[in-house]
Amino acid sequence: MGRLRYKGYTGSVEYSEEDNCFVGEVLGLSRDGIIYEGSSVEELKKDFEDGIDHYLACCKAGNVEPEKPYSGKLVLRLTPDLHGEAAMKAADLGISLNEFIRRAILSAIR
Repeated sequence: MGRLRYKGYTGSVEYSEEDNCFVGEVLGLSRDGIIYEGSSVEELKKDFEDGIDHYLACCKAGNVEPEKPYSGKLVLRLTPDLHGEAAMKAADLGISLNEFIRRAILSAIR
C-alpha cells in the first residue's frame, strides 16, 4: 500500500479489483471522512488533492476548524507489569516515561 501527502494530510493508495480502479482514504481523521478514486495514479492523486481542497474550503465557509490528523496525543493501554517496567527503565535512563515510549516507537519505525 502506498501513501499520498498533501497540505499535512496523508492518504492511502489501494487497488480495487472489483471496481477496476485505485481508491484511498485520508488517514487519521476520526470525525470527517475523505475518500477518493481514480483510474490511474495521476487521477487518484488529483482526486485526493481536490478532496482535501474541497474539505478545507467547506470548513472555511462554515467557519469550522478542519480536523487535523494525528494530534500527537496517544492513549496507550499496557498491563500494569509492563507499565511499571517501562517506568523503571525510563527512570534508570533519567528520562520521562513519555520520552522512553517516544524513543521506542522511533526505534521500531526506523
